[in-house]
Amino acid sequence: MGVAIALVVAGSVLTALALRSALGMDKVTDYPGPGSGQVAVTVKPGSGVLEVAQELQQDGVVADADTFVQAFADANGKIHPGDFTFKKQMKSSDAAQILAGNTAPVIYFALSAGMRVSDSLAAIAQAAGVNPNDLNALNSQPQQFGLPPQAKSLEGYLAPGEYKFPVGTPAKDIIAKLVSTTVDELKADGVTDPTKQYQDLIVASIVQAEGGQADYGNVAGAIYNRLKPNDQTNGLIQSDATVTYGLGTKTVQLTDAQKADPANPYNTYVHPGLPPGPIGSPGAKAVAAAAHPTPNNYLYWVTVNLDTGETKFASTYAQHQANVAQYQQWCTANPGKCH
Repeated sequence: MGVAIALVVAGSVLTALALRSALGMDKVTDYPGPGSGQVAVTVKPGSGVLEVAQELQQDGVVADADTFVQAFADANGKIHPGDFTFKKQMKSSDAAQILAGNTAPVIYFALSAGMRVSDSLAAIAQAAGVNPNDLNALNSQPQQFGLPPQAKSLEGYLAPGEYKFPVGTPAKDIIAKLVSTTVDELKADGVTDPTKQYQDLIVASIVQAEGGQADYGNVAGAIYNRLKPNDQTNGLIQSDATVTYGLGTKTVQLTDAQKADPANPYNTYVHPGLPPGPIGSPGAKAVAAAAHPTPNNYLYWVTVNLDTGETKFASTYAQHQANVAQYQQWCTANPGKCH
């Protein structure tokens, strides 16, 4: 009978443990803390509390995401983007205090590759709450940021990307960081001379605008080929993007009159060589392509699908015309997308 009782008790324990596990009753919902080590967590703009909580649970910072969410609510916390340092196996209330306690707002903005300086400055002014006139004044004095005399503005130098600065950061310091990021990219690609940097930025900005999803290296190679003596281009880049920039518009459709207008200094259908300056802020890939173009025999390129960015290259004008016809067919099949 003693053996029978022992078996019954053992069976009851096993059953209870199985039931407890099935019901989640043995789940650890919180650590006693205070924790150890360091865990760096970046809260991105737009992140929700539950999303952050799940990441903290996955990283071993807290035991249970739901418990952390409740602790964060109890702390009256608000989510702000930024970098936070936690410990492994923290008590949820302690972790919530770290996230809720680092609520000092930051200046955050994102600049896309290809953005013109006017659009970039507008985004910075809005995010930083600074007077646009102050940024325009900085834009008109690029040499104070160490730029070569050829640069008449900051066009091309405001590196695209996501930025966070402490609230109150002077506008000049923000601009200096963006400019130095671009210059550092050029140096990393082996371009150290300021004049050569400026020329490469011009090419890179055209590559960024014209390349779409194409191989930037091939676009850069074709641009340099056009500038070399050949029997087809006469040193003309013939870029729609440069003409559009000179017109102050963003259309992808140009008239014959616009392409023939010599009054537009950025009209590379009329004026041989590089335009006077960059036509936007190129991304790192475009900068690298301008510094190290892919050797090829191309002279022409055209994006034949504006949705996918598919770009086709050609070595002769006849080949190019066939590619242009494909682009026109796409425009016909997609009304309104080419205007």
